[in-house]
Amino acid sequence: MTKFRLTVFFCGFLSFIIFIAVLTYLNFHSVYRFKEKLLQYNDRGLILFDVAGRPFFEFGESKVRQYISWQEIPKYAKSAVVAAEDKDFYRHPGFSVKAIARSIWKNLKSGSISYGASTLTQQLVKNNLLYQDKKLLRKYQEILIALLLEQRYSKTEILEMYLNSVYFGQGAWGIGEAAETYFGKNAHDLTLAETTVLIAVLPSPSLYDPLKSDNYKKRQQTTLSSMVEQGAITREMKSQALAEKPDFQNQTSKLNKNAPHFALMVRDFLKEKWGERAESSGWKVQTTLNLDWQKFVENDLKNQVILLKQKKVSNGAAVVLDTRSGAVRALAGSYDWNDNRVGRINMVLKPRQSGSAFKPLVYLAALEAGWLTPASILNDRPANYSTPTGFYKPKNYDRRFRGNVTVRRALANSLNVPAVEVMSKLGVYDALRFAGKMGITSLKGADNYGLSLVLGTGEVSLLELAGAYSVLGNNGSLHNTFTVISIRDNQNREIYRVKDKPQQVVSPESSYLVTSILSDEKTRREIFGRLLDTDTPAAVKTGTTDDYRDSVTAGYTPFITAAVWVGNNDNSPMTAVAGSLGAAPAWKKIIDGLSKSFPVTDFSPPESVVKLKVCSPAGFSEPNAETGGGKVEYFMAQTANRIKTC
Repeated sequence: MTKFRLTVFFCGFLSFIIFIAVLTYLNFHSVYRFKEKLLQYNDRGLILFDVAGRPFFEFGESKVRQYISWQEIPKYAKSAVVAAEDKDFYRHPGFSVKAIARSIWKNLKSGSISYGASTLTQQLVKNNLLYQDKKLLRKYQEILIALLLEQRYSKTEILEMYLNSVYFGQGAWGIGEAAETYFGKNAHDLTLAETTVLIAVLPSPSLYDPLKSDNYKKRQQTTLSSMVEQGAITREMKSQALAEKPDFQNQTSKLNKNAPHFALMVRDFLKEKWGERAESSGWKVQTTLNLDWQKFVENDLKNQVILLKQKKVSNGAAVVLDTRSGAVRALAGSYDWNDNRVGRINMVLKPRQSGSAFKPLVYLAALEAGWLTPASILNDRPANYSTPTGFYKPKNYDRRFRGNVTVRRALANSLNVPAVEVMSKLGVYDALRFAGKMGITSLKGADNYGLSLVLGTGEVSLLELAGAYSVLGNNGSLHNTFTVISIRDNQNREIYRVKDKPQQVVSPESSYLVTSILSDEKTRREIFGRLLDTDTPAAVKTGTTDDYRDSVTAGYTPFITAAVWVGNNDNSPMTAVAGSLGAAPAWKKIIDGLSKSFPVTDFSPPESVVKLKVCSPAGFSEPNAETGGGKVEYFMAQTANRIKTC
């Protein structure tokens, strides 16, 4: 037994060593030319235009990442950023054991991962090579790459790269552009007071924005005090700096305040297709963005997140597609790009649980298979499903049961128990295969999910969810979402134009049946009241995940599809923020606001969808003058002969 344990230990240790070696090799490749990559941001540039031909974002020429030499960086900036952000910078090997221990203790006390322990070197890595979410693997990679950077570059070079790449707010990347943006001067001409104002902004450019409030002053005072403690300045110099009134010039680039997450998506698409040269190509790119819609969506989303702050909501995201083509018309990856805590990660692309917003896809698969109709009767009663991990007993959101219910009533009111019944008959494998046909690719294999997949326990991106809903709004035709229409080179020659290749992934008939349910305001009022009613005909579904970690609403008209998420990047719970109360109000304003650009148009059933008055022993509302003893419902023509009519 001892020999066996030693063998297991040796194999485990060897595997760990191999893992470390491989990870080190892969990360070393990204580190080796790190500085050279930062320098490349300053070539001939790239300019993006919206769908109407209006310029809204530039890379390169607008100095999004202006790079200045060590000699041009003011000496006080060097000492100030060390004093404020990383006092042990010149003594640690890239990470601080003391800071990590302090962070662990604070996180244990708070009960969540809220405090970081990043040195300047780690921040440089995180801002330029890694996502900023708080995950252990990401933190390990951050430390590893920081160690490699410290081996590759001197402390002077690391500090130079940091000050040239860190974000100062107002669209200013690096100390060079920050000096021009806030003070209208070159970085080497900055005074001590001006320099410490800029350094004070770094922890949160949105909160400490000196052009909007005086919040920065306390941070500036703390920074100056730390500089005195470290011997970088005298007390007299500190007093003079605090007495100096900064002369702000507000030279911010008007272009680079627009749709930054969308712009970065376009840049990434270009670099994936043409490589690094695309960013310094001088190309003119016509995108799908509608700048007016973008501003409307950003404002709407920001107002909703601010309104929900008291309910522990820190972020939100939204995307608007052209239902007919899949073109991305507006995209806000966060509620505020300038919020360094949450603003940089594009939550439109980040897979999250969608809650009940996933249900329509499962019902659609069953309708498409032909064994379910909107009038089919489902059981909304206590159920107990045997699974490999035990018994699963689904419950409805309101913890009530309603007996026999129709598919229409179950889906319109987002009842969980009937949805799980449909899922148990369809099967997880077929549900995933069908979601893949609808353009959802971020879900894992069937072994990773159970029947609760229908309730949205799988993680999908907001962009994928919106794309799938646009298929419903486009009569079952899938158009891959896209951001670029055409590109012209620096000699004005067209070198690229998007080619639309729609695919009929689901029948128009089953698509319409789901649409007729999701747009049925009267039926859903049993649960939702008038919360989701819109000024124009629209289909909509909300989603809420366990412990209120995600609030989602997705829906569409014949012209536009919109999806909205609110929550927290770190997946911490909100305070009772359901989809209908969190994301839905923002979604509703987007649909109503943007639909003013189109004629009021209802969804039209295909000719192969018939309307019949059906009789059923249960599941329908009481007889009335309109329906007599039955209820009018839509059916696919091929299933109509099996329907009992009256």
